[in-house]
Amino acid sequence: MKIRLLFIALLIALITGCENMNDYYDDIPPLPPRNIISVTGDNKIYLSWDENTENDLAGYNIYYSYSYNGKYTLIGSSRNANFTDYGAKNGETYYYAVTAYDYNGNESDLSTDVVYDTPRPEGFNQAVLNYKTFPALSGYDFSDYKVLAYNDKNTDFFFEKYNDKYYIDVWDDSDIQDMGETKDIYDISYAPKSGWVPLNPNENIKYEEAKVGHTYVIWTWDNHYAKIRIKNIVGDRMIFDWAYQLVEGNDELKIKINETRKPLPFVIKRK
Repeated sequence: MKIRLLFIALLIALITGCENMNDYYDDIPPLPPRNIISVTGDNKIYLSWDENTENDLAGYNIYYSYSYNGKYTLIGSSRNANFTDYGAKNGETYYYAVTAYDYNGNESDLSTDVVYDTPRPEGFNQAVLNYKTFPALSGYDFSDYKVLAYNDKNTDFFFEKYNDKYYIDVWDDSDIQDMGETKDIYDISYAPKSGWVPLNPNENIKYEEAKVGHTYVIWTWDNHYAKIRIKNIVGDRMIFDWAYQLVEGNDELKIKINETRKPLPFVIKRK
């Protein structure tokens, strides 16, 4: 008899516990992620954001669109507060939004940061030579990623050694500006709006003194923006890293966030 009563008591407790679990089922989604940051890359875009603090957080979904008010499509998920879009193509502008989801499948609204980016090609450890000694190997063409002669019609800048000093030269239909010392090529986010080196009336070139560790922005003759960072200068050789914006007139060299948007209705979410 005691065994039977104990069994009934356990059954009642089990049923009551299940009902209580249903009563407390979590249908509250996490908060939308905040402070989304993107870093422009070469055929890729790196995204990061502040970590959510919910105890039941399971991960994040990442969405993209081709326009601010366009349809946002899921491209991937991440357990951590970062994601790299390896499907991004140079010269295309992408808008991004991130959601957070919990272990019960509850998903937040889209993040409210306006995050858009245009990936662009970049290169590292490229070399050019002093044009007075090696004229055919002294210039660089960002659009074709190759070394040219200093006086080639497609040359965007060329390297010069004069009286034991080094210079980066551009022709009179281009512009250049020294942005100062930087720790790497990514430090400079946008091309400047002003401050370009003036043309010397006695010459048809503009130039800045070439300094190791400095980054220079160049506004090319065909209305594109580029940047180079000098890594080393030895003898007649200059080694530099570079990045080039494919979209004509676009001054973005690495994105910053400066806007906030309202939630968008046009979203494709994972089922």
